[in-house]
Amino acid sequence: TLAIALVALAAFLSANNLLFLILAAMLAAFLLSGFVSRMGLAGLEIDVSLPEHISARQPVRASVRVRNDKLWMPSFSVLLTGAPESGLSTEHYFPVIPASASLEEPVSLQFARRGKQAERTFQFATRFPFGFAERRELVTTRHEILIYPCLDPQPEFDALLSWVQGEIGSQVRGAGGDFYRIRPYELSESARHVDWKATAHTGDLQIREFSRERDRDVTLFLDLDVPHQHLAWFEHAVDCAAFLSFHLARRGTVIRFCTQDVDWQVPQEKDPYEVLAYLALVEPLHGRKARPVDPSDDDSLQVILTADPARTSKAGWTGRTLGPGTSATTAAQNN
Repeated sequence: TLAIALVALAAFLSANNLLFLILAAMLAAFLLSGFVSRMGLAGLEIDVSLPEHISARQPVRASVRVRNDKLWMPSFSVLLTGAPESGLSTEHYFPVIPASASLEEPVSLQFARRGKQAERTFQFATRFPFGFAERRELVTTRHEILIYPCLDPQPEFDALLSWVQGEIGSQVRGAGGDFYRIRPYELSESARHVDWKATAHTGDLQIREFSRERDRDVTLFLDLDVPHQHLAWFEHAVDCAAFLSFHLARRGTVIRFCTQDVDWQVPQEKDPYEVLAYLALVEPLHGRKARPVDPSDDDSLQVILTADPARTSKAGWTGRTLGPGTSATTAAQNN
């Protein structure tokens, strides 16, 4: 731009035809550069393939497919970037995208917040052919995705999970010590349980079977009645509920997950991913009373995530309570 301005000034001051020709050539090259850049970005489409399960603040592997719909003109030197809500934080450069062709590139996406997202905005940019200016075009993909709460382990979440697993283990330690019955041996069973006296008496292999106590269930209650000053803590509590329910369910623990508006048995009624989908969209419910304790849950291990422990205790919840300003380690030690 400065060069064009200087040549134009010199041409008008000197009235030199050669300078006017040079000025015309410079202006033509500048306009041609903008036109070619615009043609290069025209007809570009983008498609993002995402995995089925996505958690907030966790990098996920995805693939980006860029297609050039122009019949005869390739696109050169294209730079792909993403808006903050798109999850794409790195730049991807395509030297050339042939006409009527598509290129696929593996990318890493990371979404900052849980919830439902319907649109993601990306930007194509190019300086081709002369680099005089950079032309940009925005492209929006419309595909609804659900982002779960963050499942990254945090020190206090790990402490609470270790305490829950320790309590469950203490309940079943020594299980299987009570004699139940003697029955015929079945294929692939261990020989150390063979009752040799019964085997000698009957002539067939007999197994000594022992009774086993039922594993202790876990009740996880997330209180949705949260004051406005504790909304940041509520997001932290949602992450904690997602972390506990997911990792306990993966270890085969039976969970009763409940809030003011749901009461589910996991995995009997809902699978862990359905719980994560609920937590991805859950919002505070101001003024809703805490769900009363089910009398059948007297033997279950209770974990309560609440902003008002006094109110939940009136409803009968007396388990491990994690509230604002209370770490999981402190809650486990004090209860």
